[in-house]
Amino acid sequence: MTSKSAKPYSLIALDMDGTVLDENSQITPENRKWILRAIEHGVTVMFATGRGLQSVQPFVQELGLTSPMVAVNGSEVWEAPGLLKTRHVMDPVWIREMVDLAVRRDTWYWGYAVEGLFNKERWVEDIGSMEWLKFGFYVEDAALLGEIRAELETTGRYELTNSHPFNIEVNPSGVSKESGLLEVCAMRGITMDEVIAMGDSMNDLSMIRAAGLGIAMGNAQEEVKAAADYITALNTEDGVAKAIRKFVFGEER
Repeated sequence: MTSKSAKPYSLIALDMDGTVLDENSQITPENRKWILRAIEHGVTVMFATGRGLQSVQPFVQELGLTSPMVAVNGSEVWEAPGLLKTRHVMDPVWIREMVDLAVRRDTWYWGYAVEGLFNKERWVEDIGSMEWLKFGFYVEDAALLGEIRAELETTGRYELTNSHPFNIEVNPSGVSKESGLLEVCAMRGITMDEVIAMGDSMNDLSMIRAAGLGIAMGNAQEEVKAAADYITALNTEDGVAKAIRKFVFGEER
């Protein structure tokens, strides 16, 4: 980990859960204050999240964002609210295979489709009728989780990350928050050197490594901390606000 002094970054990409959101899934007043100050200062602030559009929109509206968005770990890139730039979908056959794997291994599972979020308790009868963006497994057994991951890796089809130590998130190969941010940079005519990326989980790792300044939350997984240029405070301690104060405004507190 290295420390970088304040420099003129033009874009901040924020993960949501475990980063800009607290344990009640809310944006704290201090985080809101400094996000809005960064925007007033001319910095683009955007979400780069594993969430789907439906669960991101309330926070976009809360902050009044008009910026791009990377959703569902990069499976969707939005040029602005309501303006889709790119969508990467998964073959329904893959989804059927992963559901079968989850059932066989007795794990919780969920899937993000364009049409909504579905899970083990509320699944769909006609998988082929949906446009699938991401699939996930959850099980609190590290050995079993490793076996599932190994089975998925043998297909060569998938980008495998997590948003929690006990889950696996599955996107199409080559699709990540980094790939989404690269699209945003191309749209904006900037480079990744001008980007601050903040996150806490393995689905943030690629963008944290690629950004000009990669910031891990104090509550981040250890591999994410090891890859980051800087480690800020916990998500419950306004870590996003503190990082913005330090690296956008040069304030040390």
